[in-house]
Amino acid sequence: MSGAGAAVLGWALLAGALLPPPPVLPQPLPHDDRDVHQKEAQFNTTYIDWVDANLLNIYAFNHSVRRNRTEGVRVSVNVLSDHKDRPVLFVVRQKEAVVSFQVPLILRGLYQRKYAYQEVSRTLCQPQTKAEVETQHFYVDVSTLSLNASYQLRVTRVENFVLRTNERFSFNATAAQPQYFKYEFPEEVDSVIVKVTSAMAFPCSVISIQDILCPVYDLDNNVAFIGMYQTMTKKAAITVQKKDFPSHSFYVVVVVKTEDEACGGPLPYYPLSKDASPDEPVDQHNRQKRLEVMVSPAITSEAYVRSVLFCLGIFLSFYILTLLIACWESCRSGTNGLTAASLSRQHKRKGLLAAMDSPSLDTASLLGHSRSIPDSFLNHGPYDSYGYGSFGNGSSSSTEGITDSLASAEVSYSYVGERSLENVASRPRLDSLSSVEEDDYDTLADIDYDKNVIRTKQYLCVADLARKDKRVLRKKYQIYFWNIATIAVFYALPVIQLVITYQTVVNVTGNQDICYYNFLCAHPLGNLSAFNNILSNLGYVLLGLLFLLIILQREINYNRALLRNDAHALECGIPKHFGLFYAMGTALMMEGLLSACYHVCPNYTNFQFDTSFMYMIAGLCMLKLYQKRHPDINASAYSAYACLALVIFFSVVGVVFGKGNTAFWIVFSVIHIVATLLLSTQLYYMGRWKLGEEGTGSEVDSGILRRILHVLYTDCVRQCSGPMYVDRMVLLVMGNIINWSLAAYGLIVRPNDFASYLLAIGICNLLLYFAFYIIMKLRSGERIKLIPLLCIISTSVVWGFALFFFFQGLSTWQKTPAESREHNRDCILLDFFDDHDIWHFLSSIAMFGSFLVLLTLDDDLDCVQRDKIYVF
Repeated sequence: MSGAGAAVLGWALLAGALLPPPPVLPQPLPHDDRDVHQKEAQFNTTYIDWVDANLLNIYAFNHSVRRNRTEGVRVSVNVLSDHKDRPVLFVVRQKEAVVSFQVPLILRGLYQRKYAYQEVSRTLCQPQTKAEVETQHFYVDVSTLSLNASYQLRVTRVENFVLRTNERFSFNATAAQPQYFKYEFPEEVDSVIVKVTSAMAFPCSVISIQDILCPVYDLDNNVAFIGMYQTMTKKAAITVQKKDFPSHSFYVVVVVKTEDEACGGPLPYYPLSKDASPDEPVDQHNRQKRLEVMVSPAITSEAYVRSVLFCLGIFLSFYILTLLIACWESCRSGTNGLTAASLSRQHKRKGLLAAMDSPSLDTASLLGHSRSIPDSFLNHGPYDSYGYGSFGNGSSSSTEGITDSLASAEVSYSYVGERSLENVASRPRLDSLSSVEEDDYDTLADIDYDKNVIRTKQYLCVADLARKDKRVLRKKYQIYFWNIATIAVFYALPVIQLVITYQTVVNVTGNQDICYYNFLCAHPLGNLSAFNNILSNLGYVLLGLLFLLIILQREINYNRALLRNDAHALECGIPKHFGLFYAMGTALMMEGLLSACYHVCPNYTNFQFDTSFMYMIAGLCMLKLYQKRHPDINASAYSAYACLALVIFFSVVGVVFGKGNTAFWIVFSVIHIVATLLLSTQLYYMGRWKLGEEGTGSEVDSGILRRILHVLYTDCVRQCSGPMYVDRMVLLVMGNIINWSLAAYGLIVRPNDFASYLLAIGICNLLLYFAFYIIMKLRSGERIKLIPLLCIISTSVVWGFALFFFFQGLSTWQKTPAESREHNRDCILLDFFDDHDIWHFLSSIAMFGSFLVLLTLDDDLDCVQRDKIYVF
């Protein structure tokens, strides 16, 4: 072959390689020989026809599509023949989508149960068009492998397919006949709330928000694939933001589920005849639900700003009010100081003149007479102002009379110009504090010897239980603050991480059944689904911080008084220890933080985040009340927090295992009753009791039961006499009755919300102890000053309103998400806050007021020597 021929041959081979391969003709299928009947079909016309294995029916439809107007098209079919094993297949071919379904339509439920539906209706996905008007064609193919199957076919246009703002639209839906509608955002609206309601709770349904895409997932087995969705009985609400949908429009999809178990309903009876196969589907007949949908605009960005400013304004006003009261107290303290100094000088002048007129007095007697009434107790206030949040420097008082006041037991003086200690002179008075040695005891065991010394006295005074070195006590009570600060850090960090994960899961999956919001008043911000429920917890943090500032200023004033050797600070009033107050303020701030974390995604698994520090607050308040009259023998921080940890442990166990568990409720009730009895004994004997025999070296020995029975027999049977402390006995009997009633209620009713039940026990006992303290204080001849009295009254009123809003119950994780939404309600304040948000506002104010009550309750004793303040 010549070179030219070879070149031609090479180019020919190359050209053949570059040419596309010849088309491959399709091989005929076994049923390609069946007849194809295609007919032009019309809307709103019912076609009754038949089909078999050798026939394919094709219905051709066409309709005009406008760019600015969307019309829904719905295909409804009903197979009249009963051939469940060989269904009829319907295929709808559109421009940009294909929808296919078989009839009978088989849908699966729980445990793979099968349900068959003979009547099926599907709304076709509407493709978008850029032309002003466009004619689009779609085809409905009907085929089967059955010998002969008759059916009905009807294609209609959907009225009100595009939902209008603030207009209600009612419709029916079944599991095989779902409905969906389109909504387009107006230009001025950035977010809307889609509300779907129904008069009937069942059948259970699902509401879904999906983007404008084909296909639309509108069956029970695929509705959760995309978009946001939530189950529904009577109410459902989903807030939708324009920024999440590029087309500024979305579909509202409504699907009726095959079963009601997801909504809290019972599982249907699954009949199985002897001849039927376990896999045979069940016909649910007419499982239909009537619903109503309405889309309304959500709040604007201005409402967010207005609500944030409102929230800040409420709680910052407490800072301003505190500052004003502090200034007023400072001015009043200065005036009182000048008045006291003037009265002191007048008194000294009169005493000197009287002494000079008496020739029987020498110079020493003259000087002694002039010092018989010390300056520090002459119409003089305490070492600093004990008003609510006093920021004054405190009145400077003379300390020269302290030795005289302690050396003379006959001196009569008054505090704040009203109460004279002679009113309680009939009660035994202990020796002066100057004769008391300060030992380093810290617990009940360390002070046993001192208790034995004073055991024969009928009344104990604070001086008997306030002998410890103040530096040691300060370290002891500071541990409360540092411990709770450490607990807060280690508790809060994993909580924050967990709730962020919860919120991320909700945003990614679109499953709004994970979190139990009040969906009718849940305003999103950023990635947060209910920002209003988080914002309303700001009060706990701000007021907790304010309380810490008040305590800090009080401690500064007290330390200054100690440096001046102020008589009131050294020897008068309830001993000042601030560690528990710091712990209470920190607990209040942490309650706000953890409550906000809980409301990021409130549900069954994280409810203890919202209640843990409530238990701590209740426990710390009871410890503070006990510490007031028992400063040296209060529980250590380690034992106190160990007990609180045990309470939280029981809370978690009760939430997880307590529902309907008889054994758990029996054990818990027994522990509750035993703890009540032990605490009652501790309060009645003021800690002066022990279970072990003297000299055994053990707290509890084997003879304890015998001795308890002996004491009961001796005191209650053989020598039945009245109790030594009648007041305490009456109040403690009332407390035991209430606690035993709570234990019986829990054992009989077994409430589902164990965490709230346990919190109710703590609050009831705190209120009982507080009432006990107030009553005993008044019966001891003491009084309540104006500021704590106002705090008690106002706090009680605020607590009443707060509890009213708390018990509104806008949601509950004790039920299914769908049932919980039945309790949802609209916002009631600024179109932003709901009832539970108002509970947050009021309860934070009430807790702050309660702390102020504990802080100022014994301010009337600031000028009373501790050996005249009685222990109870």
